[in-house]
Amino acid sequence: MSLDHLWAGWRSAYVSWVSEADGPQPSPEEASRLDASGPHGLARPAASSADTDDEESSCVFCRIFSSGLPDETRFVVWEGAHTVVLLNAYPYASGHVLVMPTRHVGDLGDLEPDESAEIWETARRAVRAIQVAYSPDGCNLGANLGRAAGAGIPRHVHLHALPRWVGDTNFMTSVASTRVLPEALQDSWAKLRDAWPA
Repeated sequence: MSLDHLWAGWRSAYVSWVSEADGPQPSPEEASRLDASGPHGLARPAASSADTDDEESSCVFCRIFSSGLPDETRFVVWEGAHTVVLLNAYPYASGHVLVMPTRHVGDLGDLEPDESAEIWETARRAVRAIQVAYSPDGCNLGANLGRAAGAGIPRHVHLHALPRWVGDTNFMTSVASTRVLPEALQDSWAKLRDAWPA
């Protein structure tokens, strides 16, 4: 395993799948694990110079938002005027969501005041939904800003919110490049939708 995959080796194939211009291609073994239709029911973007030149059309988040698919297929937990909450397709824990602007923007400093205000209020509500749905011992809320900081998809800024429990780490991720989750993504989506604050 090379060092450039150690930051999140278990999801490197997903990151490569959704953003060919941003990262290394998956190995044949990793690629074989990826469903042909992708983790959100979307087809892989066609590789062309037009797609790689147009960041928004090649951004997996923007493609999910504009797909017209039902929320339960896109794993959209909540959508506001400027913000979307999306279930992470490759979560660190069940209930792991991404809070992000609907507008394609790569830097936190480029958010408009209304976008920024709604993102932080939405992050507060996402943490509350996680607490209600999962009764965790704690929560992580944070952002990886830029590839050097660990962002898998750095061109569309997003916050991570996820439940944590005392002793919830194990060796599976580092040894087997595998995550062990107790529920399907559809179940996580339904729990968080039901727990979303009014």
